[in-house]
Amino acid sequence: MPGSHASVFGEAEDFQAALSADGVAGLLVTSRGQFRARLTQLTLDGWRLATVEEEQPRIAFVAVPAGMVLVSFPIGEGPSPVWAGVEIRNGEMITLGPGLRLHARTLGLSHWGAIHVPNHQLADYGRVLSGAGFVVPPVARWRPPRAAARQLRDLHRAASRMAEARAGALNDPQAAHGLEQQLLGALIECLSEWAE
Repeated sequence: MPGSHASVFGEAEDFQAALSADGVAGLLVTSRGQFRARLTQLTLDGWRLATVEEEQPRIAFVAVPAGMVLVSFPIGEGPSPVWAGVEIRNGEMITLGPGLRLHARTLGLSHWGAIHVPNHQLADYGRVLSGAGFVVPPVARWRPPRAAARQLRDLHRAASRMAEARAGALNDPQAAHGLEQQLLGALIECLSEWAE
């Protein structure tokens, strides 16, 4: 069922608990000082979106949920997490396959977005829209076309802002389905340029 919420955290344990449905099984803050993080989450029909702002360096143990592909990208100019040793730069994104277990670390201030999309839906629509074999490797860094990346970021940002402004904004199944379809089209276009 569609839903959304936004939260601010002053304790790493609470932040980890909020991210547990997204596969975060452990979190270790690696510096002293007051922990602060902001998290906006949206749940659609099988999809999950997150916008994260973190201030402290940390290491997280992540297990990508079975049947899901995790897509992550930086927001703004700051560094994004380093996923499985792969550093993502502005204009890039990373995909992590179903069931993958890895560490993700931040070096300090970090602002990033994530989309969990059902693997079968991504593969099926990718084959239909690309007209060819569409495969997402278990771990891959992508350099999407600028227009596609901008469209995906804009959709993600609009959904996050809607969630922050009105908690029940996506309770309408038609609106949630429409957002999913737009995100799926933009995501598949982004995944046409594999970097490494």
